[in-house]
Amino acid sequence: MENNNPSNRLKLRLHEIIFEADTPAGKLFDVLLILSIVASVVLVMLDSVSSILQSYGDLLYLGEWVFTILFTIEYVLRLYSVGRPLSYATSFFGVVDLLAILPTYLSIVFPGTQYFLVIRILRVLRVFRVLKLVQYVSEARILMQAMRASGRKITVFLFVVLTLVVIFGSLMYIIEDPQSGFTSIPQSIYWAIVTLTTVGYGDISPQTGLGQTLAALIMIIGYGIIAVPTGIVTAELAQSYKKSVSTQACTQCSAEGHDPDAEYCKYCGAIL
Repeated sequence: MENNNPSNRLKLRLHEIIFEADTPAGKLFDVLLILSIVASVVLVMLDSVSSILQSYGDLLYLGEWVFTILFTIEYVLRLYSVGRPLSYATSFFGVVDLLAILPTYLSIVFPGTQYFLVIRILRVLRVFRVLKLVQYVSEARILMQAMRASGRKITVFLFVVLTLVVIFGSLMYIIEDPQSGFTSIPQSIYWAIVTLTTVGYGDISPQTGLGQTLAALIMIIGYGIIAVPTGIVTAELAQSYKKSVSTQACTQCSAEGHDPDAEYCKYCGAIL
């Protein structure tokens, strides 16, 4: 992105303020946006309380549109300030930004009472604005990096857990009678999941001695299983904290997490 003409200089300045937090203007923008996100989510929650809605419905409606317009302006500026708007629009945070404003505009299309359920869903979708907070918390970025790095290990772990619950559920279906609630293998697998995760709803329970022995074994295994993903993510978190990263965002694809001495974006190759 050339710096010679005023348009490109404006884009660079907007990009620095909106995407980065190492300048006073960028920090102020982040703080104001965080406050707006929190206030808008609180507004959506209050909108679901019938007594508050009856008394302050017009005020809540006005506030919703104020926040929607603010987030729309922010979304447009984000697309304008990056070199590759489509890349940002299809990214995780780009989709979150779109979800933050889209429900309010879609509610105009469904004004009739027969579409009340659709409007209700759209209202709840606005709560996803809280996901916008993630991009302003550096620790959340480190956590996401650790989750991505441990993704394959956790996938293998979940596959092992899935195998165990299928085996345990099938065994319990054979051991217990349908009168005990184990009427099918899927129902028994549901019980195995509830027991293995130590949730224990109690809606289904084994009645025979052999079934109770198997249930006790599953409970003990469950405590050990809980520690496995925690250890995987913790190890990756330790590695992530050792890696020093800058807050600089790519002007083309808006990606972050670059090394302090990086000259090129590791995602799209653009000059930082």
